[in-house]
Amino acid sequence: MIRIYDTTLRDGTQAEDISLTVEDKLRIAERLDALGVHYVEGGWPGSNPRDIQFFRAARRLRLAQARLCAFGSTCRADVAPEDDANIQALVEAETPTVTVFGKSWDLHVDEALRIPLEANLAIIEKSVAYLKGRGREVIYDAEHFFDGYKANAAYALETVAAAVRGGADVVVLCDTNGGSLPSEVSRVVAEVRKAVAEAVPLGIHCHNDGELAVANTLVAVQAGATHVQGTINGYGERCGNANLVSIIPNLVLKLGRSCVSADRLQKLRSVSRLVNELANLHHDKHQPFVGDSAFAHKGGVHVSAVRRNPLTYEHIDPALVGNRQRVLISDLSGRANVLTKARELGLEIEEGSDLAARILDRVKHLEAEGFQYEGAEASFEVLVKKTLGTHRRFFQLVGFRVIDEKRHESEEPFAEATIMLRVDGVTEHTAAIGNGPVNALDAALRKALEKFYPVIRDVRLVDFKVRVLTSGGGTESRVRVLIESTDGADVWGTVGVSENIIQASWQALVDSIEYKLMREVEAGRLADTPVPC
Repeated sequence: MIRIYDTTLRDGTQAEDISLTVEDKLRIAERLDALGVHYVEGGWPGSNPRDIQFFRAARRLRLAQARLCAFGSTCRADVAPEDDANIQALVEAETPTVTVFGKSWDLHVDEALRIPLEANLAIIEKSVAYLKGRGREVIYDAEHFFDGYKANAAYALETVAAAVRGGADVVVLCDTNGGSLPSEVSRVVAEVRKAVAEAVPLGIHCHNDGELAVANTLVAVQAGATHVQGTINGYGERCGNANLVSIIPNLVLKLGRSCVSADRLQKLRSVSRLVNELANLHHDKHQPFVGDSAFAHKGGVHVSAVRRNPLTYEHIDPALVGNRQRVLISDLSGRANVLTKARELGLEIEEGSDLAARILDRVKHLEAEGFQYEGAEASFEVLVKKTLGTHRRFFQLVGFRVIDEKRHESEEPFAEATIMLRVDGVTEHTAAIGNGPVNALDAALRKALEKFYPVIRDVRLVDFKVRVLTSGGGTESRVRVLIESTDGADVWGTVGVSENIIQASWQALVDSIEYKLMREVEAGRLADTPVPC
């Protein structure tokens, strides 16, 4: 049984650009418990007021499986554990498990602590023994162990022995600088395993400075480690920690090690995304196992093969980790892409018909002009329905005008958009002001449509990207606008292309609104009263 120890709430928050509130940390702890991790490290209660608040608030958590851990250092050289503020903060956190780290590298003992090597051993032993005497499960993190072992193996092993004499329940070997190679980690773990025999379970804690944290963790398990530390999405100081989102499925699905049950493994993607959301960071679409692109297929040959057997280009069933297969549409697509994507959208196209070829030809023609449907699947669905002749427009544009005005040098410019639409024979003429021409046009479009389709109020833009497509044209260059929209439940992308950024934005805005209304009609929440094309 491999025990999973999550340190997202402590080591993960040491990453640049990441800050979590107490409530964020409580929510993540509950989701980690639901995922099935065995330990959730909540923070360092002696280091900052927020972690103190977290441990107080965490007493109300009702975790089903995970044990909450407080983290800190061994006592100071000239202070007994019972008088050491850091050790007492660990006790006062009232967690069933505490994790303390100590020095394994003689360089750190000499240069950082500036105490005799024997004194460091005494610090480790008495700190662990004191916490064990207070009824805690004690995990000892051997900081800089691999660097220390390579520099002075005999002394590094003495530090482990000191923790064992103190009564440590687990000794974790740490690649703190993240520079070890898998061959080194495998060899050292095996040698330490042999040296301590069955005296104590070994754990592994890797950093990712050499882009090897996941690999180093897996080889450590193969060499005898039974306790694995890491963070969700690999967040952590410098280049990050070992990524549990990759480690857990590799342990379960590739190495056949028991750690997280199959039903809980399916929650992996949702936990990854929750942590991203609370950290206010974008989801990495290329992240293995859980990213949007992890099981996305673009080349026509690939799609044709996975339609027959997904194993041809997928190393696991994406549903095992809560993900799904995606087929991308681009100028690299084949007929299989179109057929598969159409079926995903609930559109039946016969295998031998020329509709797939017509759609594919249309896609390739538009992509040659600069359109891109990989991130604009809603626009692709509108395109397919237009090609099939099943598309119905919910409104017609009579005309719009956008004015961008700056009245004084010291003032910011503002934009005003005027728009005239026709909905089911009724003409609507309105205007809106925005902080830019696209924002004003978006506001005017919504204002004109909301009286006919109140559901439009739920839609908002969450991302707006502009890409210049032609070089050398200066301000006359063709641009592509990609818009991401949401109604609070779903997210969809649309695209527009033109030499005029307002026109490109208009195309993407219209597709976004029409896609939402199409979905409402299909769900029976909106009467289908379209204006004929």
